Amino acid sequence: MTLADWTTRPRPDGTPIEGRYARLEKLDAKRGDTLYEASLDPVRYRWLFDQPPADRAAFDRWREGAERGTDPLFYAVIDRATGRAEGRQAFLRMAPEHGVIEIGSILWGPRIARTRVATEALWLFAQHAFTTLGYRRFEWKCDSENTPSREAALRFGFTFEGIFKQHMVVKQKNRDTAWFAIVDGDWPRIGARMERWLDPANFDAAGLQRRALIDI
Repeated sequence: MTLADWTTRPRPDGTPIEGRYARLEKLDAKRGDTLYEASLDPVRYRWLFDQPPADRAAFDRWREGAERGTDPLFYAVIDRATGRAEGRQAFLRMAPEHGVIEIGSILWGPRIARTRVATEALWLFAQHAFTTLGYRRFEWKCDSENTPSREAALRFGFTFEGIFKQHMVVKQKNRDTAWFAIVDGDWPRIGARMERWLDPANFDAAGLQRRALIDI
């Protein structure tokens, strides 16, 4: 495939990304209190590179380091209904010259995990990558043994591309990595499907879905 008009794409710059249920903001101190509260469950760190914070001081040291980084570029996930930071996620492994970018380092806290806030946070990243920045490929990677993450990738519309054996050493253990991706040619269909699921009409008064994403 010839890309005669291709140019290197811009990197995300931390500009807030607005949704109906979620708002994504570059990680900073003003969201520290609620993000700390959302980050205390050690179970959510099983597959992450970082460890659960031993205390608030340890969390702040992690946050300050994450704030300074540009790859990964961390965003706080704000629940617009409450104004609280209930999770975080990052753009990482960016290759603007090739139009490739990844979502990772995801921690969606217990108040938003498996809700429309988390799903929209994923959609907002993908929409920003493809539509605003003009990337060609949006990746999701996880430990091959991380069944919930693999199932989530498929539910969101990513295509499974295979296992990279002995890809990493994480927390002194081998990691075989499962690779998933959405490419720009597939995003209009996948993105529209997610938008239909996120439509307010798909939720009852308690915020429970009427139709599952996999069924749309």
